[in-house]
Amino acid sequence: MRLFWSPKSPFVRKVMVVLHETDQVGDVDTVRTPVQMAEPNPQVLEANPLNKIPTLLLDDGRVLLDSRVICEFFARRANDTALYPNDDAGYFEATSLQALGDGLLDLLLVWRNWHRDRGLAHDAADPYLDAFGLKVTTTLDHLESRADELGERFDIGRVSIAIALAHLDFRWGVLDWRAGRPNLAAWHAEVSDRPSMRATRILDDSATLADGSAS
Repeated sequence: MRLFWSPKSPFVRKVMVVLHETDQVGDVDTVRTPVQMAEPNPQVLEANPLNKIPTLLLDDGRVLLDSRVICEFFARRANDTALYPNDDAGYFEATSLQALGDGLLDLLLVWRNWHRDRGLAHDAADPYLDAFGLKVTTTLDHLESRADELGERFDIGRVSIAIALAHLDFRWGVLDWRAGRPNLAAWHAEVSDRPSMRATRILDDSATLADGSAS
């Protein structure tokens, strides 16, 4: 199996965390695959018309798209019931939290592109920026209110939330998301120490790619 991969993608990181949690890292070849919104990658487009990563190429020729699909594929392959609980209540709680974490990531990516494309400061007067900021703040406050609940297990929902918070650190340090949210900060510190999270920390290899020394 081949996974179109980037060390900077939070959605790729979700897949890598699942691979570590289910002991399947050795079953997948990761292919360093730069993907930019304004620069479609022909290799990715051939397999995924959306030009997105992660994209998983199976040995039988099938192609799986989207981190949610790929993560569940690997969990099922490993007969894992911790990441995706068998019972309906647990499953839908986990996948709903996953939707919240993925939605926060989507919002952060669009928010960053809105800033960069227009050359705006993070606190510039702009109705769209205000709306993005409000949604991020509301989501973080919601998670703070559920921090005790988050610590009950480590399923795919908690994976997504943990990675979204780590992406805030990577791209949005100026927001200081921990301020006023001690319980969420404590949970994230604890979960970030899991071996799967330590092994998949985001790495910015832009400089390495630029000088041609990375594959």
